Amino acid sequence: MENHSAKPKKTSQMTDEERLQLAEKLDKELDEYIAGLERRPYTEGWPEDRWREEMEKHPFFMTKPPEEGQPLSPLLEGIQQLKYDESENTPEELAATYKEDGNFNFKCKKYRVAIISYTEGLRQKCSDDSLNAQLFNNRAAAHFFLKNYRSCLADCRAALKVQPGYPKALSRAAECSFRLSLFDDCIAFCDEMLATSTSNKEALELRAKAVATKKRAEMQARRQAVARRKQEAEEKELAAAIKERNLNIEGQSGPEIKLKLLQPISPHGVQKRVHLSEGRLVWPVILLYPEYETSDYIQEFPEDCRFEDQLTTIFETPPEWDKEGKYRPENLRLWYEDREEKVKFPVNKENTLGETLSDKRIIIRNGTPVFCVEVVGKDRK
Repeated sequence: MENHSAKPKKTSQMTDEERLQLAEKLDKELDEYIAGLERRPYTEGWPEDRWREEMEKHPFFMTKPPEEGQPLSPLLEGIQQLKYDESENTPEELAATYKEDGNFNFKCKKYRVAIISYTEGLRQKCSDDSLNAQLFNNRAAAHFFLKNYRSCLADCRAALKVQPGYPKALSRAAECSFRLSLFDDCIAFCDEMLATSTSNKEALELRAKAVATKKRAEMQARRQAVARRKQEAEEKELAAAIKERNLNIEGQSGPEIKLKLLQPISPHGVQKRVHLSEGRLVWPVILLYPEYETSDYIQEFPEDCRFEDQLTTIFETPPEWDKEGKYRPENLRLWYEDREEKVKFPVNKENTLGETLSDKRIIIRNGTPVFCVEVVGKDRK
């Protein structure tokens, strides 16, 4: 039996014109298909008017860290969870991560946020002493820029305890000690720096400044101590003199004289409290002129001076308010009025102030005796 093999079909090649017609046909069909699709707006992209804001939320494009309390994007939140996951990171890795965060915020001058990051790093209690010392030192630097000098010094001491001789911690500890007027500590830190580098210019200058400032402070403290002892002695002598005269002082109870009861409250009487001068009491005194509703304030009225002498001095030149010129020493009389106790009685102007104040009816209020002056005789209306 004869076997005949089938002959392959001969395929004709497309001409360029046929290929072009086919391409146009396919393009037309595709256009018709696209045109027949349902038109829907694209909502998954970033809005054109807020694309910068959206990029700022993306962890790969943001130019600054999120503000405290600001909600995080899901992507950033996921990265953070992975970054700070205690099950995925060792204490050393977490401490290093928090240190990097702190350094970033420190460079951005967000010192309080940096302190939080360094503190979180220290809470990991990692076994790397060098890393712990850096965290203490960096937190100290953040405290320094916030002028929290005591906290800064405490962190410097902690860094030096973990890593003795830490140069940056020593330098900052010396500076903080100086600013806190802990001059002995400052000198000790400077000496520690100079022990390893005798030509350390910063340490030499700060030490010299601390020594000089300490001497001035000690001298000032000695002067203040001498002045304080002198004041205490004067107040003790004043209290004894007032007690000896047995005066009637408002608010006084018991044998001890309370000098605070003798502090004037009149605006003119500030810093003019009764005092001793050559063994005599010198008082601030107010003279009231009810007729004209005015007054005179005598800053220093010695207890051995007579009222008549004071009135002569006051009215040597007639005051502007005495248009009629009737306020002359010989036409005047004094009286004491206690409005609270409703007591009123005359005062002999020939008596001294001390003799007058010895009258138990006169109460010295706020450390300032007060008397009224009026015209008597033919000139009184």
